[in-house]
Amino acid sequence: MSAERIGVINPGVGATGKHPEHKEAAERRVQESIASPLQLKIAQWPVRNRVHRLLDLAASLLRETESLARDKAFTEESNRLQSLNVADGIDFYEEVQRFETGLIRLALDQTHGHQAQAARLLHIKPTTLNSKIKLYGIEY
Repeated sequence: MSAERIGVINPGVGATGKHPEHKEAAERRVQESIASPLQLKIAQWPVRNRVHRLLDLAASLLRETESLARDKAFTEESNRLQSLNVADGIDFYEEVQRFETGLIRLALDQTHGHQAQAARLLHIKPTTLNSKIKLYGIEY
């Protein structure tokens, strides 16, 4: 074990291990050795980099939140489909309308209401998207 480590573990023993050091100097070394590894890495970066890092973190959290919301909607829809009673029959056109409405709302939410971008996400023409929004009475 190095002499420095001995001094940190046992502050009363000096760097040589033979002569006791002053109590204040030993305590200061112990405090420095304890405090230095506990500093956050972000505090060592320049202020501008810290701001960019925080912005990146916020954007990442927002993407994760949106992903979780989509997963929740998908799970709810899946559970609803499992509960359909096929013996009573299924209205195909009503199910297609409900599915299209959900996709359109999801795309509009993703693009913050921008129809042209939502149409690109859905791989349809903006005029088709606009007509479906009017046909289904989708509000966003």
